[in-house]
Amino acid sequence: MFISKTENYTLLKLDNNSIQNFYIKFKNRYSEFEKEHLIIDFSEKINIQIEEIILFLEISNQHLKNGTSFVLICKDVNIDDLPEELNVVPTLTEAIDILEMNAIERDLGF
Repeated sequence: MFISKTENYTLLKLDNNSIQNFYIKFKNRYSEFEKEHLIIDFSEKINIQIEEIILFLEISNQHLKNGTSFVLICKDVNIDDLPEELNVVPTLTEAIDILEMNAIERDLGF
C-alpha cells in the first residue's frame, strides 16, 4: 500500500495487483486513517470487479458517520451498478471535487 498525505486528504494506492490483499492490509490499518479524508486509487487496476469495490462499503459508511470523506478511484466501472453510499469516480481530480463537495455539505449541516 502506497500512502501519500496532503493537507486535505490521504491518498492510498494499490501496491500489488490484488484488491483483496489491499483490503485486508487496509482493514488492519484502518485506525490510522479513520479520522482522515481518504481517496483510494485503483485507477491502474484493470478489470476491477464490482464485488471488489463493494468490500469498501462498510468502511465508507463508517467514514460518513465519522464526518469524513471516502472516495474510490476506479476506471471502467459502471457507477450505476454500485450502491449510492459509495463515492466512486474515474479520476483523482473528480475525487478531490467530491471531497470539496462533501466539505460544503458538512458546513451546511447536511
